Amino acid sequence: MPPESTPVPGPSAPSRSEPPVLTGSGAILASLEKLGVTDVFGLPGGAIMPFYDELMASTAIRHILVRHEQGAGHAAEGYAAASGRLGVCIATSGPGATNLVTAIADAYMDSVPLLAITGQVFSTSMGTDAFQEVDITGITMPITKHSFLVTKPEDVPGVLAAAVHIATTGRPGPVLVDITKDAQQKSAPFLWPPKIDLPGYRPVTKAHGKQINAAAQLIAESRRPVLYVGGGVIRAGAHAELLRFAEETGAPVVTTLMARGAFPDSHQQNLGMPGMHGTVPSVLALQESDLLIALGARFDDRVTGKVSEFAPHAKVIHVDIDPAEIGKIRAADVPIVGDAREVLIDLLPAYRDAAKTAKPDFSDWWKRIESLRTQYPLGYTMPDDGLLSPQWVIEKIGELSGPEAVYAAGVGQHQMWAAQFIKYERPGAWLNSGGAGTMGYAVPAAMGAKVAQPDRLVWAIDGDGCFQMTNQELATCTINEIPIKVAVINNSSLGMVRQWQTLFYDGRHSFTDLNTGHDTAMVPDFIKLADAYGALGIRVTKPEEVEPAIRLAMETNDRPVVIDFVVSRDAMVWPMVPQGVGNSQVQYARDHAPEWERE
Repeated sequence: MPPESTPVPGPSAPSRSEPPVLTGSGAILASLEKLGVTDVFGLPGGAIMPFYDELMASTAIRHILVRHEQGAGHAAEGYAAASGRLGVCIATSGPGATNLVTAIADAYMDSVPLLAITGQVFSTSMGTDAFQEVDITGITMPITKHSFLVTKPEDVPGVLAAAVHIATTGRPGPVLVDITKDAQQKSAPFLWPPKIDLPGYRPVTKAHGKQINAAAQLIAESRRPVLYVGGGVIRAGAHAELLRFAEETGAPVVTTLMARGAFPDSHQQNLGMPGMHGTVPSVLALQESDLLIALGARFDDRVTGKVSEFAPHAKVIHVDIDPAEIGKIRAADVPIVGDAREVLIDLLPAYRDAAKTAKPDFSDWWKRIESLRTQYPLGYTMPDDGLLSPQWVIEKIGELSGPEAVYAAGVGQHQMWAAQFIKYERPGAWLNSGGAGTMGYAVPAAMGAKVAQPDRLVWAIDGDGCFQMTNQELATCTINEIPIKVAVINNSSLGMVRQWQTLFYDGRHSFTDLNTGHDTAMVPDFIKLADAYGALGIRVTKPEEVEPAIRLAMETNDRPVVIDFVVSRDAMVWPMVPQGVGNSQVQYARDHAPEWERE
């Protein structure tokens, strides 16, 4: 018998060079941990149960149990948008997976880095209409950067590493990984790091020097340029480079709905938001410009209005990391494929060189812009029905909470007012559903943002319609100690639809009354609802109650807070460019606007 100081390995002991053998579920967990994932949002079910059994023992990953899978998806979006990190959501097969579809589509439209992991029925049962079987990879193919189906445990590490790489590089977006139950249960050697082989996926980040020089020359020769800034600038982390470039050129800046905070609102060169509900100086500056410098913007219809009439005299420099966006809506005189941050870094010295000979002069342009600012300031009128002004309430939330807070909005009138009347000084402060326009986004997105940024004040600015779609996540917030603040802008109606019915359908308010306040019985009573979910509920009906309620919400950090602001249902979002007409027909206020042309 050998001495005790000389241990002899038993026959089953692996050598140090052999990889550990893990179940597919264990490989999912180990892969996520190695990829740096620390927080996930999900809801278990039969086809994903093996993974949840592994996840239960994890000390590295915090799992937030949501009350609906759509909430998991939006929470992962809010987490990503507020922090710049990957958001992760998990669901089971069938209806669990399909409940993620709205959030996945939302992330795709707004370029949010999202990893959705779904369980799938046994591979031997696929195609048999098995219980809770849905072809989720097929369903999500048009709304993801890529969808993977995993049927073998040995494929798990490579697929997850590839999924995270795709979701977070190039133009960010959602990637779905569907994993069969048998792939989760079977075992295989866990090889890390895996080899990632993605033929054809080579995002271009560095722009061609010739295009950079051509763009610099156009800017130097222009007399009425506008920096048209889209959400791609935020996704690229290019806000500091944008600020330097804007100040060097002296050109006016407009920030789209998705780019609020990319350029400080307090900066003199910021004209505000363009588009359907943009400021008049922003809308008309685009219309009258001779050069659009589009940075990470996709010429969305809500910005352009009638495309054939959009900025009719402007040349276009279009910078985007996604080559499919360039020329899709508006032809580019100088197309530049590249990362917005890298492009701006290269463009600044090129512009300096071009400006030495061209000697750009924007003084007349600024005189015109300042006259528009004077003539068309952004504002609102107080209601005459004795109810609160929703614009004033939202403006007061922004004033008291400040630029370091995070504001997640639902979709509709309150979204536009929050974009207009809160001042955004930094990227990641404004979260909303821009491209998809998803009602129900605010509460779960705020929840995700608070998980990602626990030291920040986080508001969900919601409508009474949106709030009723996902307010069950208040239970998630209470149980998991996520003290978000919810401002329900309660006009007892589907406000934006009602506004269009007032303007375009002769005031026929068809099925837009929600009976949540005003002169009706409150169904539901949001204060009782908040109490049932363990949140603090506050109802505000008078102007003198607004500030104390906001301050109480800000001081309450042991539970979520819901403030029911009962506001005027007749308040409308102005300015407005009606759908289908050119932006030159922007309506500043209903009483003194040009006639609208209906087409």
